[in-house]
Formats: sequence, C-alpha cells, structure tokens
Amino acid sequence: MDRPQSAGSLGIGFNGGELLLFEIGGCYCNNLFREAQKTDIAINSVHIDVESDWGGEPARALNVCFLVRVESPAPRDMIEQLIRHTDQTAEIPNSLRYGAEVRLRSFEAISTSSAATSTPTR
Repeated sequence: MDRPQSAGSLGIGFNGGELLLFEIGGCYCNNLFREAQKTDIAINSVHIDVESDWGGEPARALNVCFLVRVESPAPRDMIEQLIRHTDQTAEIPNSLRYGAEVRLRSFEAISTSSAATSTPTR
C-alpha cells in the first residue's frame, strides 16, 4: 500500500480505494469460476473492469459499477445467465449492496517517542 506523492509517499503502490475496487472484481471473478464449474460451463477468458466515483465527507466510493466480459464455448444465453447469477451470489459486492456494518472494535496506540514515556494511570 502507498499514498500519493502529494501526501508525502512514493505513489507507486495501491491505495485503499484501489484495493476496494480490486476486491470487488476479484470476488466476482472467483465466484464466476465457482458457479461455472457447478454448471459445467467452460470459461476461456474473463475481463472485469471496476469503476467508481469518490466523494462525500468522509470520502467514500460512489456509483460503483463493474463491466464483465466472459468468453466461453457455451451458448450465449447460458453465459448471460451465469453472469447474472454470479452478480447475485458474489459476497463482496453483496456485502456493499446490502450495507455490511463496519466498526472499529478496538485499537492500540503505541508511541515510541521518549517524551511519551510516563507512568500509566490506574
């Protein structure tokens, strides 16, 4: 993971938003192959693009959408049915669609500064 150069980093790694979109596409792709295997549909290739806008305060992904292309020797209507079925079963897209609760359960803050060393309060 990395932050952009404008935020003081190298700007060469993924940021959290990019990873979120990657996981949406990755989950869908994984589920697509799983569902295809269940119905004996061979898949030659899959291409998935995931896009979103970013906005709001606090910033969040808006208008998330993904585009799917599947090449298979199966009849077109079976491929379309597979794509639609996978859209209904993919865990990460459905978690976002139906509003999975996300909360900070606990945390640790550890300062390594010598000025921060003091006797803990009881």
